[in-house]
Amino acid sequence: MSVALLWVVSPTTEVSGGTGFLESVREGNRNIDSSRSISRGRNLICNGRLRKGRKYSQNLSYPNADSRYSSLGESNSGNGRNLSVISSMVASPAGEMTLSSEQKVYDVVLKQAALVKRQLRTNDNLEVKPDIVLPGSLSLLNEAYDRCGEVCAEYAKTFYLGTLLMTPERQRAIWAIYVWCRRTDELVDGPNASHMTPEALDRWEARLKDVFRGCPFDMLDAALSDTVSKFPVDIQPFRDMIEGMRMDLWKSRYKNFDELYLYCYYVAGTVGLMSVPVMGIAPESRATTESVYNAALALGIANQLTNILRDVGEDARRGRIYLPQDELAHAGLSDDDIFSAKVTDKWRNFMKKQIARARKFFDDAEKGVTELSSASRWPVWASLLLYRQILDEIEVNDYNNFTRRAYVSKPKKIIALPIAYAKSLVPPSRTSSPFVKA
Repeated sequence: MSVALLWVVSPTTEVSGGTGFLESVREGNRNIDSSRSISRGRNLICNGRLRKGRKYSQNLSYPNADSRYSSLGESNSGNGRNLSVISSMVASPAGEMTLSSEQKVYDVVLKQAALVKRQLRTNDNLEVKPDIVLPGSLSLLNEAYDRCGEVCAEYAKTFYLGTLLMTPERQRAIWAIYVWCRRTDELVDGPNASHMTPEALDRWEARLKDVFRGCPFDMLDAALSDTVSKFPVDIQPFRDMIEGMRMDLWKSRYKNFDELYLYCYYVAGTVGLMSVPVMGIAPESRATTESVYNAALALGIANQLTNILRDVGEDARRGRIYLPQDELAHAGLSDDDIFSAKVTDKWRNFMKKQIARARKFFDDAEKGVTELSSASRWPVWASLLLYRQILDEIEVNDYNNFTRRAYVSKPKKIIALPIAYAKSLVPPSRTSSPFVKA
């Protein structure tokens, strides 16, 4: 199952590249083979920006998956817990009470929001930290960011255009996060995914920890390392995304929505949490930090659920079913019905309920987009509106997501962009609502 990376990518994009990056992770070596290596003997610093004495090479491997990204930003306002958690406790078969997936994710949301608020207490404007670089390393770092921007421009065209409205520091940071997520997705969904092992993912996570310590392995990692040193970005969402990749190595069924929700958080909701400190919230917003994180999470869940509903047939041909097993059984359906690829009234009724749930998450996400800084709203609105239309196309196809792939046509995309821009001009609400702190 491809990750629903939330930035907008052309549905027809076919991504291919070298295998050096994957081979490096799988074999555990630290030499990244690439068609465009950069090994220029420049001084690189560890725990500053780059590390002295290590040669860097640029990897150009990206997943074949149809992926999308988008995110929300940091808040400049206060406390409160205006989050909509569907259920906080569930009973185990032994009668013990355990945390639901929603509550587990909620705890991560609170941690990330607290990180931003601590930063805000020390710096009201959340200014970007200045670069501390040795002579010769700044140009290499700029080149790393430029390459991240090129990748974003090539594979996430609509979102890239929107990032050009952001400040240079924020736009470069978003590009760096985008590239890391694409590379992570490639590990289990790229051309060499069949060779991926849990041990290779463990090495990728160890590499991530080095990035956060200021010791990147290669040029693209260096851009992310610089980003996380400037913005209050926590490592947990990144680690959680890797955990989602691990799930794809062994898990192909989800017994209920609670399990599926956790998977959607791992592979897509995390992107919003990674980006919250970067994209920014409008100064006039009265939304709580937690509520903005919650909206970012909702957009990730909505996009991944949409991805799942669009790709039912494709996933089934790979032996995977990303639909709640208990809800299938309640609808009178089984795995065999999906493998047979027949659209029946039972299937149509089941799909209507699944689409309604995804739309509810999109509704929750919309509440947060309005709270973003004006420069960040347009790309996020474009992502939300375009991806939400995939649900409409599933309906147009009479719920045949077995043999017909729902996609948004180019004319519809063109129409959606000015609508997204118009929505981006609407300022945050100053009236009281459940989304705004009292």
